[in-house]
Amino acid sequence: MGTSILHGLNVRVVGAGERILVFAHGIGTDQSAWQRILPFFTQHFRIVLYDLVCAGSVNPDYFDFSRYTSLDAYVDDLLNILDALGVDRCAYVGHSVSAMIGLVASIRRPQLFSKLILIGASPRFLNDENYHGGFEEAEIHEVFSAMQANYEAWVNGFAPLAVGADVPAAVMEFSRTLFNMRPDITLYVSKTVFNSDLRGILGLVRVPCHIIQTSKDVSVPASVAEYLRTHLSGRTTVEVLRTEGHLPHLSAPALLGPALRRALSR
Repeated sequence: MGTSILHGLNVRVVGAGERILVFAHGIGTDQSAWQRILPFFTQHFRIVLYDLVCAGSVNPDYFDFSRYTSLDAYVDDLLNILDALGVDRCAYVGHSVSAMIGLVASIRRPQLFSKLILIGASPRFLNDENYHGGFEEAEIHEVFSAMQANYEAWVNGFAPLAVGADVPAAVMEFSRTLFNMRPDITLYVSKTVFNSDLRGILGLVRVPCHIIQTSKDVSVPASVAEYLRTHLSGRTTVEVLRTEGHLPHLSAPALLGPALRRALSR
């Protein structure tokens, strides 16, 4: 990255308290996605926030196309951040792809994580024999083609679908962070994520996990949450929020915040 990872990925530590809580955002957003969730935790936790290298808030020159070919490089970034901060134990909240980044990180360093909370997580987005990931390969290629043909039009169509719930402010916020991303980076990362298949590593996860799924998510069918529950090796629970969409931290923070607090107290 050519600079301190803490500076390059906009790492911030906020809040008071002895316990450390990491919030990691998904593709298409940045750490600002957690702004309505933070007030639930700042009095009792020291909170670590950072941006994925692909986020629009990060200097695009830091995105190395030859390095970020799989989620492993993103896992390296997470672990390097925690090491640089001197963190030896934390709870972790990951949304979408960052949920999977957290799972892989916990396999490498299980002693580092007390609990993983996974929001809208999926080990594989493509359908397969005896597995419903939500998308056929042809559908994914149509998405990629739309992104390449007219990025603005794709964002304007995708953002309301992803948010799901009728919350115009959340659609505007998600659109803003999508537009902040460089289109070629968005496409490259989307291909990396949608072509990933992490089903084979789930049994290696021993850290307790709490999966949060909305009642309807265009990106992740409810069956995926159950698949994770039955294939993760650690103690795993599933909670379904009574709201729609893939981004409840934007569209339903009043529901998600208390759900996260309950999960952390167990």
